[in-house]
Amino acid sequence: MDNRFNIAAQIGGKATGARRARVEASPQFSDGRFRNNVPTSTGISLSAVPRVAAAALTGGQARRPHRPVPLAEPASGDAQGLHITWYGHSTALIEIEGHRVMLDPVWSDRCSPTPLAGPRRLHRPPVGLRDLPPLDAVVISHDHYDHLDMPTIQTLADLQTTMFVVPLGVGAHLERWGVPESRITELDWNESTRVAGLELVATPARHFSGRGFSRDETLWASWVIKGPTRRVFYSGDTGYFPGFAEIGAEHGPFDATLVQIGAYGNDWADIHMVPEDGVATHVDVHGGLMIPVHWATFDLAPHHWAEPADRTWREAKARDVRLAIPRPGQRVDVDSPPEIDAWWQHIA
Repeated sequence: MDNRFNIAAQIGGKATGARRARVEASPQFSDGRFRNNVPTSTGISLSAVPRVAAAALTGGQARRPHRPVPLAEPASGDAQGLHITWYGHSTALIEIEGHRVMLDPVWSDRCSPTPLAGPRRLHRPPVGLRDLPPLDAVVISHDHYDHLDMPTIQTLADLQTTMFVVPLGVGAHLERWGVPESRITELDWNESTRVAGLELVATPARHFSGRGFSRDETLWASWVIKGPTRRVFYSGDTGYFPGFAEIGAEHGPFDATLVQIGAYGNDWADIHMVPEDGVATHVDVHGGLMIPVHWATFDLAPHHWAEPADRTWREAKARDVRLAIPRPGQRVDVDSPPEIDAWWQHIA
């Protein structure tokens, strides 16, 4: 049986044994689930269901580009300096001082437990998994399907010798999918690990988790990637909260940030930032160059397809924030980023 059609496998595993003990010992875990460190609504109220359903069924054309998303030609280098390649949604490659870290790799056609239904890609992956350079680490922010993709993880585990660095509990999914336990590192908030000369730190985020009917049995995180002299911050999926200023004070300044700016809505404002909050997050952590993520690839919210980039660009200008909005697959030199050419406006 094609494992892509095995919904039970797609849902993943449950933490047991020593992994479960670490989960239960976490300060973030109480009464059987992980919790945010500020009050957070993670669901849609019953009164909002009709409005949300109506929005999902209308305005579909505006939520998709009218012309093909332009993909950049694959570019490669020796990973020296600091380069970031955004592949779409939240998938990105960080090349930092001779090492490579992949964030939330999703190569499947749909972000769903089945290839027969669910949000479908609006553009193909700019590069094949077999064409990726050697990776030192794959970092996962949380276990939602648009960030943790079983077929992609299994392929990378087969093709690469990379380590998988994940929040608490997420390792159970990877182990069920055949990733050796020796290649999985699980971290709680404010814990770190060293991989190939890099320090990877799990930092707080304001979100939730779950791949089936149960929620919040695994942790979610933002991430700090530290090289000998360069630093990158990745927000993961999150609502805006004061913790970003604390991350900036402890780990900043950052040469670059990758910040979630898309898939927002009034009914889930606590768990997904609007673009203006994304720019505020970049400022809070003391970021240098901001690269917006979590937009353009999947239709996950009622806003227009181009709106996240437009609003981010406008807010970045207002707050004098250095910004790059690359095409999917475009390799950005953080020290010499490309001028913004509003490519998304030409196809919206």
